[in-house]
Amino acid sequence: METLAGKVAVVTGGAGGVGRGLVEALLEERARVVVADVEEPVLDKTVEELADRGEISGVVTDVSSFDSVDALASRVFDRYGACHLLFNNAGVTSGGGGKPWEQESNDWKWCFGVNVFGVAHGALAFVPRMIESGEPGVIVNTSSGDGGIAPVPFASVYASSKAAVSCFTEALAHQLLAAGTNLRAAVFYPSGGLLDTGLWTAQRNRPAELARVKPRPPAPGTTFAEFKAMLEQAGRDVTTVDVVELGRFVLRCVKEGKFVIGHDLERAGELLHARADAIAKGDLPPTMAEGF
Repeated sequence: METLAGKVAVVTGGAGGVGRGLVEALLEERARVVVADVEEPVLDKTVEELADRGEISGVVTDVSSFDSVDALASRVFDRYGACHLLFNNAGVTSGGGGKPWEQESNDWKWCFGVNVFGVAHGALAFVPRMIESGEPGVIVNTSSGDGGIAPVPFASVYASSKAAVSCFTEALAHQLLAAGTNLRAAVFYPSGGLLDTGLWTAQRNRPAELARVKPRPPAPGTTFAEFKAMLEQAGRDVTTVDVVELGRFVLRCVKEGKFVIGHDLERAGELLHARADAIAKGDLPPTMAEGF
């Protein structure tokens, strides 16, 4: 996909954070952008603020609901007859990290409902329509190095959800090719520094019916400020990512036909080699923290 001008792009979780960075980068490329987000006031504000930059509209969407995502797809195809770029980007954390056995069923339901089912619903609602349209297209699923590359013991539910996204995207990419479609898939690992986004405060959108049953104090490092301070004390890099520049990077990779989109892939490869070596010996593989 050499040019994005005039192409129709849908970004879930697009009203803030990495999603908004993608939206702004797409508008720079003169794409026609549909922003999908569960937070209506934030969505309306984003569309209003970016209205003078190009063609943009917003649709309130709960990606954990197939009906909601299917309604989004219907609106997009009724209006444009095509979707060329689908960014399944919406994501949440599980609610405080901690030990795996301290997580609750509702932590799993909420996190997987958005992070995994949200990606699945995007594929189920959009891909058949995209294939039928005959137009070329790319589905970009947002994963994370935290799980998608290696597990994070103190974020077991979140990391597991992102590992699922990576695995699903590989399967999707292979099947799109095998079926001879005009579509491709890519997995996106937000990277290049610290991400100060709404993911840190995702609990604000947690449904009441999926609230934790047992109260639990937040684990250390569960706010951006705490996490940044922990890294500073450990002598780690605390550079914060410019999400718009990250969006531009993603679009460059999409136009180049990359399957894996992310910074520092060489280091990720080194960690994966270490994990493979451990697995070959029947040993416990290193975690993300141990590899980096």
